[in-house]
Amino acid sequence: MQPQGLDLGATRYGEDGSRFLSPQRLSEQLGVTQAELARLAGVSRNTLTAKSATRKVDAALSPIVRILTLAAEMAGDESRAAIWFKHQPIPGWAGKTAHDLVGERKADQVLAYLEAVRAGVYA
Repeated sequence: MQPQGLDLGATRYGEDGSRFLSPQRLSEQLGVTQAELARLAGVSRNTLTAKSATRKVDAALSPIVRILTLAAEMAGDESRAAIWFKHQPIPGWAGKTAHDLVGERKADQVLAYLEAVRAGVYA
């Protein structure tokens, strides 16, 4: 589910001349290897880099891009969003970061948290 009014960040994270997300751009933005990004997204590294798997890769990367796009909107820029994603513990999750929670397949909880904060609820 995409938060209302939220661009998936396709222009920032998209392949040049394509409508698909770019694992390379996303891994560079996060400062992680493509192998680490693949683990985070729950796909194999081979799937992440295969041209034939673009729809599967988009589905796997979309929650991460949604989180980063919303965090960038709230933080003011993509660099701060990436730092927040990797290093800022989310209240109520025992010191876990968005990165940790996404790796545990809990991206929807991270998005819900960000939406609540954006709506003025401090969780």
